[in-house]
Amino acid sequence: MPALAPLSRHDPRLWQIASLTCLLAYGTAFLGFDVTAARAGLIVVTALLAQLAGTLAARLPFFDPWSSLISALSLCLLLRTNAPLVAMLAAAAAIGSKFLLRFHGKHLFNPTNFALVLVLVVTNDAWVSSGQWGSVAFFGFLLVCAGRFVVHRAARGDVTLAYLATSLALVVGRSLQLHEPLTIPFHRLESGALLLFAFFMISDPKTTPDSRTGRIVFGALVATGAAYVQFRLFRPNGALWSLVLFSLFVPLFDLVWPGRRAAPVFGATAFQPQPKGAFHAPILRLDLRPRALPVRRVFRRAAGARLLRLLRREGGHEAL
Repeated sequence: MPALAPLSRHDPRLWQIASLTCLLAYGTAFLGFDVTAARAGLIVVTALLAQLAGTLAARLPFFDPWSSLISALSLCLLLRTNAPLVAMLAAAAAIGSKFLLRFHGKHLFNPTNFALVLVLVVTNDAWVSSGQWGSVAFFGFLLVCAGRFVVHRAARGDVTLAYLATSLALVVGRSLQLHEPLTIPFHRLESGALLLFAFFMISDPKTTPDSRTGRIVFGALVATGAAYVQFRLFRPNGALWSLVLFSLFVPLFDLVWPGRRAAPVFGATAFQPQPKGAFHAPILRLDLRPRALPVRRVFRRAAGARLLRLLRREGGHEAL
């Protein structure tokens, strides 16, 4: 049986799990979310069992339930269905995609996004809830997301900002073109699904480009595609469809704009055992500082090279 992967108190996933849990509890208790405690429990248990099955199948030494719990809680907040089997399918598909749909060590799709699109396509008993939040829950969750963004200095904050800025420009620009009052575009942007998408889906380090340039272009393209689906094709859930489409181009972005990948401390795919006490750092860490050699070592190497060249030159004169 694999050991439980540790969760440091500095891990940003701890903040995500706590905020999503509080939001789900508040929504079901006071906002009338169309998800019962039994349905939420079914989604969470299915996701954790799928993660355990994938861990055993891949023979990983650590069972990591934390990312799976985030995906499950996000499904509880967004997915609406009257069929328990559809809920179980979404949870299993979200976790299964992490193990089966991979390219060069990265997930091809965000798990929650992939699961939502899958059940929307293959079933007739699923829909996405973007409302039911109310202004209090929206602004409260916005403060939570902004607080996580500032405290943890999210390594994928640039893609979130690119997506939000492009969405704001497109939505407000369209309203100005149609001479609509500004209350209309701001009401469109006051959506809990938008916050979940921007801060929890599109910023997934396992599915976004490695370079900052690639992430900014990626975020802008996803926002543009979402606006096209919403305003030109007149279909809901434009962000979900757009993210699935442009996720297929992430390997191309990594090829055109290569960058350093944010990797887990104990391995990107198969968790490697670490010495005791080695898990005090955050699970996800992006170190952009160049690994320079110490000054003393550089000086010694340079002096040794000069001395070697001098000896070779003197040896040559003696041979002559």
